[in-house]
Amino acid sequence: MRARSAAVRTSVAVAVLMLAPGAPRPAHAWPAPLVEALARDARRLVPRSLAQLMASREKEILAAARALPPEVGQALVSDLNAGELRPATTAVLEAHAAEALELFHQQRASEGVIRLGALLRVPADLSDPILSAGPEGYPSGVTREYYAFVSESLDKIPVVLDDPPALKLQRRDLPRYWSGLLGRSREQAGVIRTELFQNGRVVDHRRIDYRSPVFGVASLSYSRAVTAIAATWLAVWREARGDLTRTPSPHPVQPSDAPPIPGAGREPKTTTTSNKP
Repeated sequence: MRARSAAVRTSVAVAVLMLAPGAPRPAHAWPAPLVEALARDARRLVPRSLAQLMASREKEILAAARALPPEVGQALVSDLNAGELRPATTAVLEAHAAEALELFHQQRASEGVIRLGALLRVPADLSDPILSAGPEGYPSGVTREYYAFVSESLDKIPVVLDDPPALKLQRRDLPRYWSGLLGRSREQAGVIRTELFQNGRVVDHRRIDYRSPVFGVASLSYSRAVTAIAATWLAVWREARGDLTRTPSPHPVQPSDAPPIPGAGREPKTTTTSNKP
């Protein structure tokens, strides 16, 4: 299950450096090329009809995702720092999702698809351990090196179905599911700090590889975000009574079927789940 854009390996440093030192951390951390890759991989988990509608409106969806309403963005920033979603924040997020549903009910299908697609920001941000570091954040340069590593490792990261039951969720289940995403991201945030800041210095991403815990965090968080985006889309699409036919059926991949990581010299020993056609 892999849909990669060549742009993923470019402009990442520029996107990260746009975050001014000392400025409040926005709830948009994945650099734009990685957001595009997340969205395209997530489309492989939804019905073909919905995937095609989203693909034809990709530019509009990504623009709408960047323009997250201030009240949503501010609520996410606050709770990401705190490490848990408050009831007030989940209410704001639910209302945001309901706006997409209402557009479908009004038979404004094209607008509804764009608004639905733009919801990817919520699960993507909640799945990102960089945003879950707490109010102390990371030493300067750590975020840059982490995203550079993720971008350059993307062709080696096995994209797996993180939580198969999540694809069956109803919209009312999303707040609980979103809270779980944040909790898991929070658990991984410390690994990034420990591995990418050692002896008082930031570790250059070119010095780490697949054996580093950073690769594990990158792999888990990317797959978590892909699954969560698809789960969020499907929960709203299901309530809108959208077409659910021709939905891909992910199947288990045995270790012998999984692609080897270049340089590892051995096959992976864990069983993953893939959405290979």
